[in-house]
Amino acid sequence: MSIIFGCILILACKKQTNVATEQNTIQIKNEKLMENVLSEVEKKEGWQLLFDGKSLDGWHKYGTDSIGKAWIIDDQSIHLNVSDKKEWQAKNGGDIISKDEFSNFHLKLDWKITKNGNSGIIFYVHEDSNLFKYPWMTGPEMQVLDNNGHPDAKIIKHKAGDLYDLITSKEMVKPAYEWNHAEIIASNGKLEFYLNDAKVLETTMWNEEWKKMIAKSKFNEFPGFGTYKTGKLCLQDHGDKVWFRNIKIMQLK
Repeated sequence: MSIIFGCILILACKKQTNVATEQNTIQIKNEKLMENVLSEVEKKEGWQLLFDGKSLDGWHKYGTDSIGKAWIIDDQSIHLNVSDKKEWQAKNGGDIISKDEFSNFHLKLDWKITKNGNSGIIFYVHEDSNLFKYPWMTGPEMQVLDNNGHPDAKIIKHKAGDLYDLITSKEMVKPAYEWNHAEIIASNGKLEFYLNDAKVLETTMWNEEWKKMIAKSKFNEFPGFGTYKTGKLCLQDHGDKVWFRNIKIMQLK
């Protein structure tokens, strides 16, 4: 009797394990279906999807009309493949920027970075490669970084979530290879950064204090940096593996 009971117990445990596995598989599939889509509420609010998980349409390499082969779609994310590098960036990579320009906006997206990795989200990019060799010479940047491994994390104003080289933020970043949810709100000069649902910094752009901050930063050698009130968005190639998904923007008045 005990042997029979034991066999029944083992079969019951196996059945429960199989059911749990099937449920987890269904959950993962459902979660993937929810990536890179707008909810009905978001549609009514006026959100725009900048990446649908299937195509890189709407993005191009800064200063060109195409996109390098190093930028690929991986697991419904925009991913930078750095298996082949040229100097400090990916070969056939480069910074990619949005087709459209934005003035007052609310941007939200998810990002994750490789161990010891570095990247950035740059906005108000003025696309003129004759004036600016790289987008970071023209527009402000929300830093993307592995704070636990990259040397920049030891520099004030260079950590993940910082307004790069201008203002330090409240540290809310997750470890390498974990998804972070970032938001940038720029409205009539007021700038707010959010990371993982926490406001990490706020400031006012284009006033005298803003000009003084820039004058004391590495950007003081680039005339025009931080002055543009309309511009494109940029995902930075800093030579490290990085992923972006759920890139959504709502234009504000």
